[in-house]
Amino acid sequence: MAAQQQYKLILPSLDLQDGEKREVEVEGIDKAKILLVKVADKYHALSPRCTHYGAPLVKGVLTGDGRLTCPWHGACFSVATGDIENAPAPGPLAHFPITEKDGAVYIEGDEDTIKSGYHSGDLQCAVEGQEHVVIVGGGSGCFGIVDGLRRGGFQGRVTVISKEPHLPIDRTKLSKALIADANKLALRNSAWFKATSVDFVTDEVTAVDFGGKRVSTASGKDFPYTKLVLATGGIPRTLGLEGFSTLEGVFVLRTVSDVKSINAAVGEKKGSQIVVIGSSFIGMEVAKALAGKEQNVTVVGMEKAPLERVIGAEVGTGLQKQLESVGIKFFMGASVESASPQQPGGTKVAAVRLKDRTELPADLVILGVGVAPATEYLKGNPDVQLERDGSVRVDEFFSVIGLQDVYAIGDIATYPYHGPGGNGSYIRIEHWNVAQNAGRAVAAHIKDPSVDPKPFIPVFWSALGGQLRYCGSTASGYDDTILKGKPEDGKFAAYYTKGETVVAIASMGMDPLVMQASELMRRGNMPSKTEINSGIDVLRISVSAE
Repeated sequence: MAAQQQYKLILPSLDLQDGEKREVEVEGIDKAKILLVKVADKYHALSPRCTHYGAPLVKGVLTGDGRLTCPWHGACFSVATGDIENAPAPGPLAHFPITEKDGAVYIEGDEDTIKSGYHSGDLQCAVEGQEHVVIVGGGSGCFGIVDGLRRGGFQGRVTVISKEPHLPIDRTKLSKALIADANKLALRNSAWFKATSVDFVTDEVTAVDFGGKRVSTASGKDFPYTKLVLATGGIPRTLGLEGFSTLEGVFVLRTVSDVKSINAAVGEKKGSQIVVIGSSFIGMEVAKALAGKEQNVTVVGMEKAPLERVIGAEVGTGLQKQLESVGIKFFMGASVESASPQQPGGTKVAAVRLKDRTELPADLVILGVGVAPATEYLKGNPDVQLERDGSVRVDEFFSVIGLQDVYAIGDIATYPYHGPGGNGSYIRIEHWNVAQNAGRAVAAHIKDPSVDPKPFIPVFWSALGGQLRYCGSTASGYDDTILKGKPEDGKFAAYYTKGETVVAIASMGMDPLVMQASELMRRGNMPSKTEINSGIDVLRISVSAE
């Protein structure tokens, strides 16, 4: 452990108001700062930047009960300890003791931690006891479980079985940035997982014996468990239309391998004709990423406007205009008929035909038409009943209904939603952040089943022109949208309402509005439709102690 010593803060006195945040320089360490906050008349000194993407936490949302939320992506920390409260933070903040003496203010810490702004203490775990948690799937949800278990003091054995030959990654960067290096995407390196005594097995689970508490894999191995977590994510949908399953140059985007294939097909050449089918978030993000590489990109969508099902036609149209300004072309309200080669009998895609007979030249095609729950290994199992969409129904703890010691999270889980407008209705949300928060919820329940479920509000983000933020859910429907600002200008807030209830918010260029709203939603204190229409400023609403 690095040597701890006291460092003087460059400020005359501790004079913050309750609920105030301030970045303060540290004397003797070049360019080093800490975040000083005051909550309930007590001061705390913390790392100043979020451990996710480095957002300045001084611009985040601080509550009266000591929750500090990142202004960008919803990561939340306890100011009393620096511990993680909500995803997508991969690690806690450093927390520095504060002392006052001789008219000056000091923190105690080591120079490396203060300079880096990140917690330097790695977890260590020596396995003890007979407990064995088996996690099927190695994505965001898996990381949430592992991190939550080990930080919560769980010392049982943990085994991860994943088809993907790498450690858990930041999957959001696949479509947003087309990064194909798993090491650059890793949420934690191999040394961290080794220190936390987590075993990774590259294999595919083919069957589960719930009665015998054992999973079987494609390689013929069996793994016994005391607790089982199903976190197998989604499988990209394809198109069962002429040419799409037979021609080369047609891709989906879900894995590092997919991105490698797309990048190889694009190559270094500029100006390739790329057709993206589907105006979902994946489709729109990959379209923007490829346009940034000076490719000619065309998006084909069935909706009137991109993302209409989630954010509505008016906002979707505004985002479309932003993307058109960087050269992306759109064919909306369109249906695809086929993909064809250059000549009859050819093996590589050359064009996409729409049902109105429009022909779009295509050097390659990327399908962004959604995902299906990856639950093939559960089909036909007499002990579990899959939902109509192939997902698994769970309760508030993400325990699979009807089974003991089995959980399901992420894209395969249909769970009761208690956010605004949800009223406990069962929904399935395909958000990377939701999967990780669900994983943390499972870890908490495994550690202590007597603890009440900890609510969280879905948060997601997307790089579409500007940075889009979103919280809540419209899965149970909405009947009106209050739009303030212009989406095409990259600065707006859209409030989605059902009756008087605001069920979701999307914004761009308005940080930390969405994160403030997510905290108000979590508490049940979000203003009503009437109040939003009357001009209430959501950012000025108190988030005092609960």
